[in-house]
Amino acid sequence: MSGNWKTPLRYLLVSVILVAFGLSACGGIASQGGVGRSAPANAGSTISVVAAENFYGDIAQQLGAGHVSVVSILSDPNIDPHEYESSVQNALSVSKAQLVIQNGDDYDTWMDKLLAASPNPSRIVLVGADIANHKLTDNPHVWYGVDNIQDIAGAITAALVKIDPADKAEFETALTTFNQSLVPIQQKMSELKSKYAGTPVGLTETIFLYQTGPIGLNVLTPFDFEKAIAEGNDPPADTVVTTNNQIDQHLVKVLIYNVQTVTPVTTNLQDAAQKNNIPIVPVSETMPQGKTYQGWMLDQLNALQQALGG
Repeated sequence: MSGNWKTPLRYLLVSVILVAFGLSACGGIASQGGVGRSAPANAGSTISVVAAENFYGDIAQQLGAGHVSVVSILSDPNIDPHEYESSVQNALSVSKAQLVIQNGDDYDTWMDKLLAASPNPSRIVLVGADIANHKLTDNPHVWYGVDNIQDIAGAITAALVKIDPADKAEFETALTTFNQSLVPIQQKMSELKSKYAGTPVGLTETIFLYQTGPIGLNVLTPFDFEKAIAEGNDPPADTVVTTNNQIDQHLVKVLIYNVQTVTPVTTNLQDAAQKNNIPIVPVSETMPQGKTYQGWMLDQLNALQQALGG
């Protein structure tokens, strides 16, 4: 993941602005698709939350029971998360946050720099990859695992209760509602498993392994290929040959394609799949605009179901 400050001057500028704003850990932040703005003076006990990625921001909003104001920094599905550059505005948002949620596991290292620029011992920082109890090897995309999201949601709720104990009952009710809303996703995955377990599929990178595993799909793409693409590296030449052969020889039923980590290698693979009439299932790393986490996951699973049954 990229995101380092380009020059010492830029880093100095952020520090100066942070000092000018008092490095306050209090105050609300409005949710404006990653654009942080001061909340109204009458916001009262509203908890200011900054999420590194918009899916965590959406979940925090659902769990906040109307007592949170959320900024999601990485929210544009057209941006490659591996090339994201944090900004001065991001730094200001983080400096005011009472709760920060990031993925960790070297996925969003730019957030570590933002946190370091505004030290605050009273701020709570949650790291999804450290909370998730069902991690896959060399795979930071823990939010694609529904069981991991349940772990992370529980941690978010505990943090909200710690910050605002007076509203504990509302937070706990919101958590129950959220966990119940994940049931259709789990049911859809079980349905797909009952019909398509063992079906050979191709992946352009590791993100969807958190769902192909529980569904029981047979991923033929070499893991070294997936891992290299996920990390922004060139995959080994032999894995490229193998992956292309799997498409050309119709060895895979569908190609699951990450639309946010696009390289010449993955584009060639996509073109080959289209040429060979192999369905392509697009998936993304950040949540599309206007969606909830649950709707996003279900949409992709429905697309996968249609492709597998086609």
